[in-house]
Amino acid sequence: MIHLTKGLIRRWLDTLLHVADTPERTAAAFAMGVFFGFSPFLGFHTLLAVIVAFLFNLNRVAALLGVYSNLPWIIAPYYAIVTMIGAKIIGHAPPESFKSELAGLFALSVFHGEFWHQLITILKPWLWPYTVGSLLGAIVMAAVAYPLALAFVTSRRRIHDIIHHHQR
Repeated sequence: MIHLTKGLIRRWLDTLLHVADTPERTAAAFAMGVFFGFSPFLGFHTLLAVIVAFLFNLNRVAALLGVYSNLPWIIAPYYAIVTMIGAKIIGHAPPESFKSELAGLFALSVFHGEFWHQLITILKPWLWPYTVGSLLGAIVMAAVAYPLALAFVTSRRRIHDIIHHHQR
């Protein structure tokens, strides 16, 4: 009875997660996750990737791996770089007082409302550069992720097939 239950659970999980998808669909799910992971939708990236994976019936595990390829130690440099690129694209120059305002911000405690009010005031002019830059960056990252993921999944499937073929 336990084997039957484990088998049912395994089939249900395989169906839910789409682990038996083609390499192209798995790579597409990963690339879609990378897109959301590096997009301007930071904070909503996991939810959006899971919704899109369900809507297009894609591998949810691959989508989540893609989302979380944007690791904590690369988030700040990535968003700073793509925001600067976005600013160049749309012709946005930082205000003269930007550095001094940012430095003054850290004199305040994050536990007071004034800190957050000033942070929003300082960052408000950067909304469009951030959006444009991170959207373009996300598209580039997803375009790079797809062929890399396809090569990885294809090679792993070949290795899996070779191993299982020799076991017979």
